[in-house]
Amino acid sequence: RGASRHAPRSGALPGHRGWHSRGYLPHFDAAGVHQFITYRLADSLPAEVIARLDEEIANLPDDERTRERRQRIDEFLDRGVGSCHLSDPRCAAVVCDAWLHFAGARYDLCAWVVMPNHVHVLIREREGFPLPDIITSWKHFTATQINRLHGTSGQLWQNDHWDRFIRDENHFLRTVDYIHANPVQAGLVKTPEEWPWSSAGSAPLGGASKNAPRSGALPGVISA
Repeated sequence: RGASRHAPRSGALPGHRGWHSRGYLPHFDAAGVHQFITYRLADSLPAEVIARLDEEIANLPDDERTRERRQRIDEFLDRGVGSCHLSDPRCAAVVCDAWLHFAGARYDLCAWVVMPNHVHVLIREREGFPLPDIITSWKHFTATQINRLHGTSGQLWQNDHWDRFIRDENHFLRTVDYIHANPVQAGLVKTPEEWPWSSAGSAPLGGASKNAPRSGALPGVISA
């Protein structure tokens, strides 16, 4: 069940990286590809926690280790460790506004949620706007605005991010459900629609219906 089974049919357009690796999962950066992205505040996951986690799962097979690492990190983030600046409605609004500002121009915005110390967002890439450039723009703008709101300076976001291209329509729908359910999973609300910083209760993007794939395969992706 490697990446080749769901490999996009063509190479990346100019400016996009195509197939590449950041050391843990294969990544594909190209126009028309849906991307599930997670990034977090710099103080949300202490280095000693990561070191202990990597030691505990070191003997697992590669695929299982990757899944277990991702699951445990998500569970830890949901505990709300760190400054949790994003629990401030003003800061959450800055993040949402940054996503919405270029939606429909640089990317299609499908689903999102702002949690107290991390965020999840699902987009469809557009030609000429590589994923790393999009994420760097989001982080730079929001860090400047949030530091200004809190009268602080320095690093706000972690240096890296986590991304995964969407394989097919079922994967897309599961990802949207995961994003919208995160505040419920973390015990912050009882239903996804209660959380104000999410696309779950938003129109017309709520439920990602505007950008959901219409067939069994996403553009440029081989379905299972």
